[in-house]
Amino acid sequence: MEEQNSISKIILDKAFEVHKVLGPGLLESAYEECLSYELTHAGLLVERQKPLPVIYKELLLEHGYRADIIVENKVIIELKCVEAIADIHIAQALTYLKFSNLRLALILNFNVKQLKDGIRRLIM
Repeated sequence: MEEQNSISKIILDKAFEVHKVLGPGLLESAYEECLSYELTHAGLLVERQKPLPVIYKELLLEHGYRADIIVENKVIIELKCVEAIADIHIAQALTYLKFSNLRLALILNFNVKQLKDGIRRLIM
């Protein structure tokens, strides 16, 4: 978990930088592009809109959902531009963790005045 914590610190530092420059009010896709740019330039492996499978009984849905960003195959980032993070967003991120076999997710809501108010950290 130590490696995930190190990665999440870099992610949050870069997210604060993006939010400082852009502020709230843009589409998720803009924040995804800019955050991915910053993380890549920090030397991290970034996968955007990565399809992940969903398994239901014996049925495999190879592209059951898409994770917004996966960093170093260790941390899922779920980006939001909403009034507030809702229970459904938390449930969604926990489901992503379950199906990806990863342990750490960050929900980042960029539609807030101060980014610190839009961060949720989830551990499976």
